[in-house]
This record gives sequence, structure tokens and C-alpha cells, in this order.
Amino acid sequence: MSAIKICARADLKRRAAGLAQPHVFTNGMFDLLHRGHIDYLCEARYLGCSLIVGIHSDASARALNKGAGRPLNNQADRAAVVAALECVSLVVVFDEPTLLTVLEELRPRVYVRGGPYSLDRPPEAERIGQWGGRTVVLNHRAGCSTTLLIDRARQTAVPERKDTVA
Repeated sequence: MSAIKICARADLKRRAAGLAQPHVFTNGMFDLLHRGHIDYLCEARYLGCSLIVGIHSDASARALNKGAGRPLNNQADRAAVVAALECVSLVVVFDEPTLLTVLEELRPRVYVRGGPYSLDRPPEAERIGQWGGRTVVLNHRAGCSTTLLIDRARQTAVPERKDTVA
């Protein structure tokens, strides 16, 4: 079922047209899905009738400089996991360096960003306002991040044992 929710970038506009309005759009890497992601996506979904999630391609995710070896999961796996969530209506993997092209094409009623955001308004807010949309910043759940999970796993990992046979 989740594969049905994943669409090619070229099909985004057509597939989104078949979803209930208003559309909510958000994006992220969603490398290791955790409670913070779930809460964020569920909250975003309730700002409209359909939630469309943009997933950074492997190349664009690496450009975000989240750390060595990131993303841990490839784009197809990350898209499949997010698409399996009931609150998600459609998933698209995008390769563009900025979201403006995707947002212009989709023109969602609501664009959701994860916070805290360092600016008063995300840079996309002005463009979205031009077609009557709005930008909503949802705060991150404290203590929930993929980077923290990876760091915790590294700290608690048992060193590899090198048994020697005499």
C-alpha cells in the first residue's frame, strides 16, 4: 500500500490534484524515523486534508551536511517508511537544492517547517503568501533527533571483540 503513495517527481502535480484539498506540504530527510518525526507529521496533517511529504534525495541529503555517512538509509527506503504512515497522503523524492521549484509547482495551502527556526519567517514564506498559502513552523520535540540517536548508539556500542585462539 505504501508504494502507491510514492510518486515520481515528474508526476507530483498530477498526483496531488487527485488528493483532497487543502494540501499541506512539508519536507525533510527522515533518515531514522523517530517519535519526533511521527508527532511532527501527524500535527502537520491536521492543518489540512492531505499531507504531501518531500524527501531529500540521497544527493541533496548529503549536501545538508548532517554528518559522515548520512543518510544512513537510501532515498527509496526513507520514502517507503514515511509513505507507510497513515497521516501521509503522498511522498515525493526531490533533488532540487531549494524547495521553491517544488512549492511553485504544488502551491500548497499550508507549508510546514520544523523549528525552532532561526529566522522570524522561513525564506519560502513570502513566495507561498503570493498564492494565498501560509507557512507554519512546528517546534521539534525536545530530545528527539536522528543525530542524537546516532550519537547515543555510537556511545553505547560494544567494541568488537577480537578473540585469539592459542
